Amino acid sequence: MASSITKRRDFIKRSSLAAGSLMALPLISKAEFFNSSPDDTIKVALVGCGGRGTGAAMQALLTKQNVKLVAMADAFRDRIDECYKNLTADDLSDWSGAGGNVKDRVAVKEENKFVGFDAYKKAIALADVVILTTPPGFRPLHFEEVVKQGKHAFIEKPLATDPAGIKKILEAAIVAKQKKLNVVVGLQRHYQNSYRELFNRLKDGMIGDIVSAQAWWNNEGVWVNLRKPGMTEMEYQMRNWYYFNWICGDHIVEQHIHNMDVVNWFKGEFPVKAQGMGGREVRKGKEYGEIFDHHYVEFQYADGSIMNSQCRHIKGTMSKVDEQIMGTKGTIYCGAMNITDRKGNVMYQFDKEKENNPYQTEHDELFEAVAKGEYKFADTEHGAKSTMTAILGRMATYSGQVMEFEKTLNSGISIQPSRYAWDADMPSKPDKNGFYPVAVPGVTKYFS
Repeated sequence: MASSITKRRDFIKRSSLAAGSLMALPLISKAEFFNSSPDDTIKVALVGCGGRGTGAAMQALLTKQNVKLVAMADAFRDRIDECYKNLTADDLSDWSGAGGNVKDRVAVKEENKFVGFDAYKKAIALADVVILTTPPGFRPLHFEEVVKQGKHAFIEKPLATDPAGIKKILEAAIVAKQKKLNVVVGLQRHYQNSYRELFNRLKDGMIGDIVSAQAWWNNEGVWVNLRKPGMTEMEYQMRNWYYFNWICGDHIVEQHIHNMDVVNWFKGEFPVKAQGMGGREVRKGKEYGEIFDHHYVEFQYADGSIMNSQCRHIKGTMSKVDEQIMGTKGTIYCGAMNITDRKGNVMYQFDKEKENNPYQTEHDELFEAVAKGEYKFADTEHGAKSTMTAILGRMATYSGQVMEFEKTLNSGISIQPSRYAWDADMPSKPDKNGFYPVAVPGVTKYFS
């Protein structure tokens, strides 16, 4: 145990840097690191206290490591209060091998519950590991600060909503590697046993060379939060964030990224261009902001192979969330957890009894690495480029044009507000009837 604690302290010294310029790229000697924790406790800050944040914090507190939640931050106080109430409930399960209730690991003093647009900086300063689970429009700004302060992180997908945000994430990822900061991205299929086993057999050559892939996220959609009297435009869009691109990215980015990411992961590269179609067939009310209810995108990789991607939010239609990857020798069916040859004969079947909870595993592995003083996880670059894949798809369906990956990534296009404040001028504003402008293929353009 003494050896483990020593490793923990040494790791904090190596990986927790004093706040400095994000672009200060030269490596810093070990003598310049400082110890941010006086014992073996891993201090955690939660930035973004909605439903996903509550779940991620729960998973962090369910790990076998000596973890304490010490700070919480959100733009809204009611979200902090609800999250805190849920995490300190009496009926939460014991964590494996530790004994006691999850609430015993919640050590957030009242003064460490930070509210507002700058709350994230104060929470990050108190932690060794930061959980970033706000809506994705804020992710580049928050991750940049995490890296600046030299903290390890779990960052939920997607990592941005526009090309400018992805560039900021990629720049921060370079610094995170140099500071040896563990970063796990919430693309949990990378931490799921069945997907890992399918990937291993792909690498062993079982299906040959990948020639095409299918990716689906089709279901009935998600929640809606209606406007309430007295809300500023910023507050309304943040409360109903799923339906505004600056903060959500559209459902092709917020949800369908999972499926496109699997194909990118198995393929080992990212598309070079995309074209597609989409629109608002059913979800046309003012409460649905500016996003589409369906997208279909054809992505092309450098070798000419194709990924066909479809996502839909329409009630009463076929529901399917899955991936299928076709090779010269066989096909991977991710949902069925098997691989068949070209005649349909099963060559490999994953044992479903060996499946895990990947949402828990990604936290188990992250916090184990931090506790042991190991640098093992650098998910950021891959997560950013898979996010960019989804953004590329959205821009292709919105415009009806062929969108090139590198050109779009380097375009500098930003859809963020000029500032983050309750009275900010928003990038998308309603007309006199409360309806928001919606992209029109053939009319909406990103490049001349």
